Amino acid sequence: MLDYNNNLSHMPISARPKGKDFSREERVYLGLGSNMGDRWQNLRWALQLLSSEARVERFSSVYETEPTGYREQAFFLNMACVITTALGPHDLLAFVKRIEKEMGRETTFANAPRPIDIDILLYDEQVVNCGGLIIPHPRLAERAFVLVPLAEIASDAIHPVMGKSVGELVESAREDKKVKKWTEKIDVSAICGRAL
Repeated sequence: MLDYNNNLSHMPISARPKGKDFSREERVYLGLGSNMGDRWQNLRWALQLLSSEARVERFSSVYETEPTGYREQAFFLNMACVITTALGPHDLLAFVKRIEKEMGRETTFANAPRPIDIDILLYDEQVVNCGGLIIPHPRLAERAFVLVPLAEIASDAIHPVMGKSVGELVESAREDKKVKKWTEKIDVSAICGRAL
């Protein structure tokens, strides 16, 4: 479990691998969610850990949403962010899974409560379906709790399979879960180490 008072530089996950070529970076859209412990602190910490391998370019407001699937759990805080990274799709998946594990996420059952959930929603305009990784995220077009924050920062981003923009998808989302803005955009420059 993470110690929030610990300096990020002391965490192994934050060390940028030597020899990596950071000159070729891709734009990636991520969804983040938390419904265990200090939900906002979990989102902030995940952004900080992400910034060790990626440049956080934009981030949405935070939204509070009802859980899907398993209903007997706390509401989620959700947000979206746009990053640029030199990690390929599978390396990025491995990286975010390490963050989830470092933050205390355990494999239990589908839609279980979790301190952090990081989903790769779109990876530039790539379509990936191999090795347990599907991009675009297979349920992206169905989930208002993902589309609403994503549309706030990337309404023109195109779903490469459906050929529709995120803005178009959010208008047609039929999910009946309430998505309520929890807070306005927050200055995370201290988290990510630079002004956004």
